[in-house]
Amino acid sequence: MQVSVNTNDNINGTLVLPLWQDSDSMAEGSEAGVPRSLKNQIETILAAGDFKAKSGTAMTLAGTDGGKAMLIGLGKADDATLQSMREAGAKVTASLSKIHGKTITVKFSGMEGDHMGAFVEGMILRDYSYDKYKSKDDDDDSDDSEIHAHVTCEADKIEDLHKSANLSLAVASGVYLARDLGNAPPNDLYPMAFAEQAIEFGKEHDNVKVTIINYEQALSMGMGGLVGVGMGSARKPCMVIFEINPDMPGPSPCIVGKGITFDTGGISLKPPPSMDEMKYDMHGSATTFGVMQALVASGHKERVIGVTCMAENMPSSNAQRPGDVIKTYSGKTVEVLNTDAEGRLVLSDGLWYTGTHLNPSYIIDLATLTGACVVALGHEASGLWSNDDDLRNKIKEAGEHCGEIAWPMPLFKAFEKEMTDSKIADVRNLGAGRWGGSNTAAAFLKQFIPNKDGTDEQIPWAHLDIAGTAWGAKTNKLVKTGATGIHVRTLHHLITGQ
Repeated sequence: MQVSVNTNDNINGTLVLPLWQDSDSMAEGSEAGVPRSLKNQIETILAAGDFKAKSGTAMTLAGTDGGKAMLIGLGKADDATLQSMREAGAKVTASLSKIHGKTITVKFSGMEGDHMGAFVEGMILRDYSYDKYKSKDDDDDSDDSEIHAHVTCEADKIEDLHKSANLSLAVASGVYLARDLGNAPPNDLYPMAFAEQAIEFGKEHDNVKVTIINYEQALSMGMGGLVGVGMGSARKPCMVIFEINPDMPGPSPCIVGKGITFDTGGISLKPPPSMDEMKYDMHGSATTFGVMQALVASGHKERVIGVTCMAENMPSSNAQRPGDVIKTYSGKTVEVLNTDAEGRLVLSDGLWYTGTHLNPSYIIDLATLTGACVVALGHEASGLWSNDDDLRNKIKEAGEHCGEIAWPMPLFKAFEKEMTDSKIADVRNLGAGRWGGSNTAAAFLKQFIPNKDGTDEQIPWAHLDIAGTAWGAKTNKLVKTGATGIHVRTLHHLITGQ
């Protein structure tokens, strides 16, 4: 989507008119430039109460000499939030059809600047589809051109709205990338294919350094978690390290992503229904890559690190078995009780490597880790665990600002005790029972967060379980279907303050 912000009264293409609930006329100032016949039609409909502008509603007017219009309901002004405005903007993009064309003019009048910015952001985020593998007939006359949105508002709000729209476009490029990676079929997106995309990303930007730890290197380094999960596949595992502005000094934010490009469950095979959705099991790494893209596109100047732990979890004669004991990069041993609890194993190596090699100010990992988190929070929120109250609160606030809820969950000592009571190893990869599975998974990960140099205090760390929010969230109105690109915006806002 192209977005241009100005005070021009001309109507280009279809007029998009956001309206508060129960408006009986157009807002003062929004009539400028609207052809009389179209204005009369709009005023007649509003005066008669035929369009009440309730939140989530839209009406198209066409067939007049004055052109076409789309009325968008904002709901009650007193109930407006940034998220409700994003969803109203998303309704525009979702409602566009051939009759509207690819050029629209959004006319704001008398609205707050942050509400207008959120509305435009919603339009941008909903303007995504994944059709890479769809054939197009030679006689298909559908218009694949980009949507061009002309946005008008009062002169004193132009500059701020222009900056907001440009930032939304930059960050959305990271969201789109994360969605592309999440939606990609697993026969084409396997661990080293992901790494190759990362290498190309590094070549395209002077301020990006990408390093790959391949299978042989991981093996020689003693990364038993990563190697153990991926050794059953012919497509071997790897670890990808992104450094944005690598020459900048000081401790830096580090984002670590689980990247299981396809998860059969391994020897502990998953049931067949919906196994195709296990291509999304790399969305933690997709988000990590997306955050790197968003930071580069928005011009962030500080050093930020991304680490993705890539593997394909397959059953074979060489696959990891239930009952195996592996030695992780940290030196700690893990009793593997279930090979379908594999994400925590690859993350154990990624977290320890990050904490001991990359000088983090804090570490945040993202993983489609547990079905138990979906049971607890549904598709409405990601689970959030942390060893640091300040970091937890900042992530929660950033998520609320972006409409991507991260809900605090407990890290009780009892959960840690449960995960460290293996009779034959330092840690077990599965809790003793079915209860609190997302909490015990987080407690497992906590065992692989190093202490700060010279202290008994761990590096600040947070874990986001995105199993319920990374795909298939039908209540997420900012995406049509498939991968959501969840928390690219949250983490960009957390890191940059924008």
